[in-house]
Amino acid sequence: MPQSVARSPEFLGVAPDVDAILARLAERHSCRDFDNQPIDIATIEEIVADGTNAPSSCNQQNWHFVVVTDPALRKQAREISGGNHHFEFCSAIIYLCFLKGWTHDKFSVVQSVAGACYHMMLSAHLRGFATIWNAGIGDPRAVARMLSIPPLFEIQGALCIGRPAATAPAVKAPRRSVKEVWSHNVFKRPAHATYLAKPAPHYPFFRIHNTDNPFAEWRPDKWGWDRIGDFRGYSVWAKSPLAGVYRSRRQGDATNAELDLLPNLAPGSRLVDLMPWGGTYTVELRRRFGPQVALHIGELSPHHYTFIAERLRQEGLSDANLHNDLIKGGRLPYADGSIDAVFAAQALEHTPEPERVLDEIARVLKPGGHAVITVRNRWSRYGWYYRRRLSHEQVPNQGPFVPLSSFAVRRALLARFAIDQEQGISLQAETDATLFSGVSRFFCRLYAARVVKRA
Repeated sequence: MPQSVARSPEFLGVAPDVDAILARLAERHSCRDFDNQPIDIATIEEIVADGTNAPSSCNQQNWHFVVVTDPALRKQAREISGGNHHFEFCSAIIYLCFLKGWTHDKFSVVQSVAGACYHMMLSAHLRGFATIWNAGIGDPRAVARMLSIPPLFEIQGALCIGRPAATAPAVKAPRRSVKEVWSHNVFKRPAHATYLAKPAPHYPFFRIHNTDNPFAEWRPDKWGWDRIGDFRGYSVWAKSPLAGVYRSRRQGDATNAELDLLPNLAPGSRLVDLMPWGGTYTVELRRRFGPQVALHIGELSPHHYTFIAERLRQEGLSDANLHNDLIKGGRLPYADGSIDAVFAAQALEHTPEPERVLDEIARVLKPGGHAVITVRNRWSRYGWYYRRRLSHEQVPNQGPFVPLSSFAVRRALLARFAIDQEQGISLQAETDATLFSGVSRFFCRLYAARVVKRA
């Protein structure tokens, strides 16, 4: 029998505080740091029931929600996911499933489950809980085996619910200006907010995958500065700015090898961290030099700086003497001869104009100032892996890039600086951080050099 619907206050002649309601809903943000405390299963059931008030295609309600609260299963879910630690420490994981074999036109059944998921998220938020939705659950077959989900049901994703830990960042990922995402009577969208794909007459949805995307455009010179900055500034928030986030397994110990090329810097020095994806290098630079060295973050988006500043706080590091310096059109925002050192780790290959960036580094360095330049090397096993496999995947969240030739980079450096020290890092395609000199340095995964500006 159909349920009766309670009329809202405006139907009863009472003006609701709509602004207050909407403001409360807008405060919802994703959380990846939970306190591992249980929530009563009756409350979880109420949240799921709220989700079922969402609309579904043809009102068929071909959805099913598997709630996982058992600690051992949550730990197993984390392992299957490949590293989503919040799967283990949230109070409940709700696996979002739908019945296959029915209408899938326009992904109607998928949209139905998505609507129910968001309804649950708002219900949980209004009850004082934190949430995060994940498409990345790992191998769905392993999840299905763990929970005895039959083949007739597809696992669309997972919703984690719990109480935020005391250390959880209380920040909401940035949202675009509404002017960028809507238009009236005709489609209009700014170029910088339209991410690049290779030109094609059609883009078949089922032909595009994370690991196989024939339309992915990896060349930064095709993207341009503004589009790359927009992409990086939003996509960095694909993770919360927690301690240790964005540490690459492929990178391994190479980070320390890159950092070790930096010279000693006296208190009062000015150091530029150029385009530091996710702040991993920024964290290590602050640990090495402390706030007595001015640390300038040269980035393409203010959203990226906000992420890095919060990550420093999460790492227990001071944000004193930390500076947000926005790069526009490839020009570094520093006066001529004003910077003591520039650290550009695997940054040049992300830029539309690598040589212009080197010109800018030379311009802003003081005479005798140093720059550390490292690049992913085209002439290496990694370069072969990039060409044969990686470049056929989806462009990563840190933005498009193309490995550069170690020989070409060295020539470009010699045209502008004196090379103080150079080395290759790892002959392997990933993880290893063995250092090489001699001819071998030109065939390592990373070509690295410390240069000095001539007096």
